[in-house]
Amino acid sequence: MALTNHLGRRVHNIRPPAVAGTFYPAQPAALASDVRAMLAATRPTVAPAPKALIVPHAGYIYSGTTAAAAYAGLAKYATTITRVILLGPAHRVAVRGLALPDANAFATPLGTIELDRDAIASLADMPQIGISAAAHAAEHSLEVQLPFLQSLLGEFKLLPLAVGNASADEVAEVLDRLWGGDETLIVISSDLSHFLAYDQATAIDRATMENILSLQPLQDYQQACGAVPINGLLLAAKRHHLRPQLIAQCNSGDTAGDKHRVVGYASFAFFEEPGNG
Repeated sequence: MALTNHLGRRVHNIRPPAVAGTFYPAQPAALASDVRAMLAATRPTVAPAPKALIVPHAGYIYSGTTAAAAYAGLAKYATTITRVILLGPAHRVAVRGLALPDANAFATPLGTIELDRDAIASLADMPQIGISAAAHAAEHSLEVQLPFLQSLLGEFKLLPLAVGNASADEVAEVLDRLWGGDETLIVISSDLSHFLAYDQATAIDRATMENILSLQPLQDYQQACGAVPINGLLLAAKRHHLRPQLIAQCNSGDTAGDKHRVVGYASFAFFEEPGNG
């Protein structure tokens, strides 16, 4: 299969969208309009360029505004960021370590994004890295982030990793290898607590957010489905002197769901501490 990317170049071996029409609109015009509206509704603070983000990955009606609040801060740096390292939990297929896709590009209704083949090649000697087309085929945690990135950034390449049974050290080692400079943005995709009553979820999510803001590891998947990639980022953030900032927080009971079984969402940005850039 060959399609053109948003710059008109032909791209082969594309991972097609799996959750367009369910997690977000399948029609390009509707999707672009929804993303623009969510970004416009935020009030991004004046800040340096973030090195990393943690953003939720539910359907846009549930968590889109929380994700958009973090993404909106990228607008000022749209021409600087040319590579995105995207990590999210593998929800549907068991994975040992971190899995790359068997593809050269990812597609959404907004177009295709080429993968960074040079960066992928740089991981070839790492034992925790594998390739799994199955892990990526139906995975939503990575896909739902792409329309935000496509709407905000100029030309950029993507390195997507589905994270399974891995340690924080293994994830951090990969992030260190790919760290780069101002051209590289790291995005960790994760929701918080799942299917608890509103008040219980609020309390657990508050503790989880405190963990993240103090760079302390999460204990288990009950706090966040992306606990493993989050913990890897927290470890790397300590090494690279990043400071986290909470950008937005809510749960599905605040947006489009009832308050009996909610899912928690939060977005964070990580910035280099002054004097350590």
